[in-house]
Amino acid sequence: MEEIRLNRYLAACGVCSRRDADALISQGAVTVNGAAAVMGMKVTGQECICVRGRTIRERDQKVVLAYYKPVGVVCTNRDIHAERIVTQEVVCPVRVTYAGRLDKESEGLLLMTNDGMLIDAMMRGANGHEKEYIVKVSKPWTEEALRCLREGVYLEELNVMTRPCEIEQLGPKTIRIVLTQGINRQIRRMCKTQGYKVLSLKRTRVINIGLHGLKPGESRELEQDEIEELYIRCNVKRTD
Repeated sequence: MEEIRLNRYLAACGVCSRRDADALISQGAVTVNGAAAVMGMKVTGQECICVRGRTIRERDQKVVLAYYKPVGVVCTNRDIHAERIVTQEVVCPVRVTYAGRLDKESEGLLLMTNDGMLIDAMMRGANGHEKEYIVKVSKPWTEEALRCLREGVYLEELNVMTRPCEIEQLGPKTIRIVLTQGINRQIRRMCKTQGYKVLSLKRTRVINIGLHGLKPGESRELEQDEIEELYIRCNVKRTD
């Protein structure tokens, strides 16, 4: 089979640019068949090529990761003012992006993938996919406030009514809430309508995928059964 330079191969797989690939190789972050790669080496693509411990996949192979976004990491592709950007925090040999944002002050589950059709299906509000959160606020909840949130509240600044949602009270100031919308900063806005300030917000589930013991900053590739169910629920046909 035809051999090509390793930096070119990494770029063709969508890992990074050739220049960035050279940097990774010089840093010792790339291995070929278990041995550290060297500058200028050539590969066929049949080797076991890893970047920072993750096996490289061809560009057309779909990857879905569960990532625990820590507080302080920003969901953006490029922002000169952001100290920590999610796409730079996640170590993956294929370029992936997030499906559904979490604001800087929030933490928890982000699904990241290189499958644009899956991202579109997950983010389309009309599909009503569930997202589950644990929320702690500044003062004890009242039954009336929880009733209003469950039934839906009017967000004046956006001129929109939130959908009815599932809420379970876990403590005086803590609730579990399941949303089927993707309004920007929705939970914070909803709580504000009832006079509550959110102190902490963690997303624990997206559709059928949960955190499953991940710690802040950690990520994992989904298991095969998880991926199959996710694609079925999103009504997306897998192409790999």
